[in-house]
Amino acid sequence: MSRKRWMMTQTWRELLFLHWPVEPSEIQRQIPDELELDLYDNRAWVGIVLFKARGTRPRFMPPIPGSANFLEVNVRTYVKYNNKSGVYFFSLDANSKLAVEIASFGGFLPYRMAEMAFEKNKGQILYKSEARGTATPKEKIALRYRISSQPAVSTELEKWLTERYCLWTKPERHLLWLDIVHKPWKLKYVQGDITVNTMAPYLSNNFKNEKPMAHYSKVKKVRFFPPVIETIKPPKP
Repeated sequence: MSRKRWMMTQTWRELLFLHWPVEPSEIQRQIPDELELDLYDNRAWVGIVLFKARGTRPRFMPPIPGSANFLEVNVRTYVKYNNKSGVYFFSLDANSKLAVEIASFGGFLPYRMAEMAFEKNKGQILYKSEARGTATPKEKIALRYRISSQPAVSTELEKWLTERYCLWTKPERHLLWLDIVHKPWKLKYVQGDITVNTMAPYLSNNFKNEKPMAHYSKVKKVRFFPPVIETIKPPKP
């Protein structure tokens, strides 16, 4: 964990994890050369995470109007470098123009604008997202689900997929990592259907035909620490 003070806080609400196993060879070519895939039983994993971001603000500052509250859908996998494991994002879609501009400044993270909708009615949640300006086919997802009343059994795989406290990114030439802190997840299972999913078109669609592992969390307050530039080791002769 970084010893620096946290720089930003945010609350995630109505968060849904969707996870699929994929062949490592499909993922490896989509991540920076310096990063190594973090595998579980020799399999890589792709996650699609959907949530409502609330109360986003820098340390010692009030929320910035227009960037504090928004919907987000991100597509990610799991990587490591020098044995420090974390998340690598392929894309992050949000429906706040200002939040996208701030988070993607200098290529820091691959945020994109999207048209999004969230509805909760009689215990059923509907979530839709369609990224703007992407090539055909449009990257979009639509789903509906209900939350189980029973808590999820926390297996080693479920912990491995969700208890992630670092993200990796490579804007331009620099490999960066950023620590995240929050309390451990208390998850529930969900039941539902994905009606549309054209996210991550650079990967084979085979994994999308399988039912994902799905987990839900009502609320989680998180804090982000300043990014750290990683010193990249030269390849061994």
